[in-house]
Amino acid sequence: MLVTINNFEVDLSKPIDISIPLSNTDANPIAWYLDKPEIKPVVFGDWTGSVKEGASTNFNTIVFNPHGHGTHTECLGHITKEFYSINQCLKQFFYFAKLVSVEPEVQGEDFVIGKNQLEVLLRGEVVGALIIRTLPNLETKQHQNYSNSNPPYLSEEAAIFIRESGIQHLLIDLPSVDKEHDEGKLLAHKAFWNVKDVSNLNADARLNCTITEMIFVPDNVPDGNYLLNLQIASFENDASPSKPILYKI
Repeated sequence: MLVTINNFEVDLSKPIDISIPLSNTDANPIAWYLDKPEIKPVVFGDWTGSVKEGASTNFNTIVFNPHGHGTHTECLGHITKEFYSINQCLKQFFYFAKLVSVEPEVQGEDFVIGKNQLEVLLRGEVVGALIIRTLPNLETKQHQNYSNSNPPYLSEEAAIFIRESGIQHLLIDLPSVDKEHDEGKLLAHKAFWNVKDVSNLNADARLNCTITEMIFVPDNVPDGNYLLNLQIASFENDASPSKPILYKI
């Protein structure tokens, strides 16, 4: 199905899913010291919500954490004292996006994505969303337990550059844009959303901007420009599991 958007031709019949599915297996990625998700039938007395167990339907309860169990999209309510919901902050779902591949730089014991790296890759281009694929792009990203592993992260300067470039939506294949153990500073989160005080939100904080973490972009998807469909579930929460889809332009 071909459609034309702003003079660009897009084939909607060829979606590229860059989300990681959620499962109750050891293959599910994990962050933030959690156990794997639970997906199991409801039990009422001697009735079990499973067709295999004799029920007419499968009737499962799912227990998971969006931040720690896979691809998720979050709003600034993730770091503010006042409640903000991703379901209220994200109201548009299609964006022109740029995919870039970056090898984080060694800084002491850390691997960090720096401002200078992104400046070279973006070359002043204005897009609604930026998708960062870190190198090396190992398949294990889809199944990794990130807890206490000190994954790569985004420098505060890089997050400021992204914000000042007018990018509204940031997608990355890491469990967080910030350092795992950072004493709660959350410098990249605060810089991207322009949050200066988590207890008293400034008027120019970026309410309609989002961060999506724990994506996976296969090697056969080249760097470049895409149409992004950023899909979330309608959770009244700071974050929701999400399904970002790319379409070639």
